[in-house]
This record gives sequence, structure tokens and C-alpha cells, in this order.
Amino acid sequence: MWLTGLPSAGKTTIAYALAERLRAEGRRVEVLDGDEIRTFLSAGLGFTREDRHTNVTRIGFVAELLASHGVTVLAPVIAPYAASREAVRARHGEAGTAFLEVHVATPVEVCSVRDVKGLYARQAAGEISGLTGVDDPYEAPERPDLRIEAHTQPVAESAAALHALLTERGLA
Repeated sequence: MWLTGLPSAGKTTIAYALAERLRAEGRRVEVLDGDEIRTFLSAGLGFTREDRHTNVTRIGFVAELLASHGVTVLAPVIAPYAASREAVRARHGEAGTAFLEVHVATPVEVCSVRDVKGLYARQAAGEISGLTGVDDPYEAPERPDLRIEAHTQPVAESAAALHALLTERGLA
């Protein structure tokens, strides 16, 4: 399950809430947090379109590998480009593993107020550029398996919606 959305949209928070619920049900679950992956698996990559694509496809590879061994994988990763997400979906399709795309559709105005990592403030101060959804593109999914408006509902409700999707698709 790929959770895509802007920085500070709530992707990681929702993923960990769902992971906790799935583990309580006895499921094997891994959360492939985009920030952690950048630190370990994708260290040295920048934020060019090509580097972002490489990062997303690396995460997709690990996700598919784990999924092929029966692990439910939650990937809260911005993945700003539709083509990169589609490449991951195609890889899963070729391997016969399920892929669900969830758009955590929190408006940029809400994300900038949350500003969990201080990115929006740093961008506004001119300290950084290339912030997804502000001065770098974000291609929102046109037909995600689920769209969550995390700014209008509690985390537990968002996680419950994801759990319902997994159940509906026979994956939970």
C-alpha cells in the first residue's frame, strides 16, 4: 500500500497507526518510511526528477520483495511523479503482488501549517528550494484506490479506511 501526498500530509502517521492495528491482528507488517529510506537505502540521492524516480523505484523494489514473502508493506512516500508510481505498480503487477495507491489529499495550506519537519518555513525563508507541491511539482493520483482527506478526519478514522480497503481487496 503506497501512501502518496505532500510533505506533512499525514502519510507516515496514518501508516504507523494502520501498522499497529495489523500487527495486533497478527499480521507481518513493514513500514517503508520515505525519510528513513532516504537515509539508508537512497543516501546520496538528491531531489532532481531522476533521483526522485530512482528513490521511488528502489522503495518499490523492496516493497515488492517483502510483499512476495507475505509481508504487508506500507510505504508512506511522497512519490511526486505519476510515472514513478506507475513503474512501481507495474513491477508489482509483473510479480503478481498487490499494489494499492492511496492519496493522502491534505491541501498544501494545511501541510504548511503542520510543517512537521520545518520544510515549508525553510522554503519560505529561501533556505531550500524544490519543495514538492510548492516550487516543485506534485502529480496527484487521478484514480487512486482510495483518497483520504486526512485534514478532515482523525488518524484512527483514516487508518480504519485503509484497513477497510485491505479487507475489501482480500489483503487483510
